[in-house]
Amino acid sequence: MDEDGEREARLRRRLEVIMTKYGLSGKKEGQQWETNHIKEGFAQDGLGDPRLEKLWNKARSSGKFSDEELEKLWREFQHHKEKIHEYNILLETMSRTEDVHKNTIDQPLEEESAAWKELLHRKHSELKEQLHSINQGFERLRKVSHQGYDSASEFEEPRVMDLWDLAQSTNFTEKELESLREELKHFEAKVEKHHHYQKQLEISHQKLKHVEGTGDKEHLSRNKEKYTMLEEKTKELGYKVKKHLQDLSGRISRGLQHNEL
Repeated sequence: MDEDGEREARLRRRLEVIMTKYGLSGKKEGQQWETNHIKEGFAQDGLGDPRLEKLWNKARSSGKFSDEELEKLWREFQHHKEKIHEYNILLETMSRTEDVHKNTIDQPLEEESAAWKELLHRKHSELKEQLHSINQGFERLRKVSHQGYDSASEFEEPRVMDLWDLAQSTNFTEKELESLREELKHFEAKVEKHHHYQKQLEISHQKLKHVEGTGDKEHLSRNKEKYTMLEEKTKELGYKVKKHLQDLSGRISRGLQHNEL
């Protein structure tokens, strides 16, 4: 594979990873849009990395962040955790594949050996790129944790940032990039609105459980009605977010196709 083709393939894999996390790949549905609320110290699932845990605890106790900003920061930490997990899976897969190849008794044909070397080179390039992305992500988390959010930053939602970075890796013109930037801003606002309704739904659910224990039928009826309304609105917004992401991913994918020309 030539250098341009290899680069295009890597960009496509990045887009597939983003879509999988949003539940649009056909592999994983349901909970991708669930928000980690500020409850029980955020720490129900942890971060799995002492450096991240230390950085998060320092940011959380610094007093520099509002509750809303802490929630955004927590999503960034979770996103970084996912990137590390993906890297480790790829690293393990590479190691196993190399072991299998080394332990093969039959001498591979020259064509097979060349294909193997090409695959190995491609996977090593992918590992290197992912590690670079992880290091950049950690530096961003370190900077934000110490200094707080920059009001002039382009985007705040982690995966919207990923989409923007990916778009900048294509051969879009400046005019096309500017149009996409505006579209991503609209998309991020839609994501934030969905997060807001998810939080309201969670609060309504907790209140409903409390009212159920009181035996007040009239109060219970009102709370059930509100919960149903919020549930429907949250589902509707979730659908709109997914549809918007599909449209954006289609545009970026077409930009990747331009790279092939």
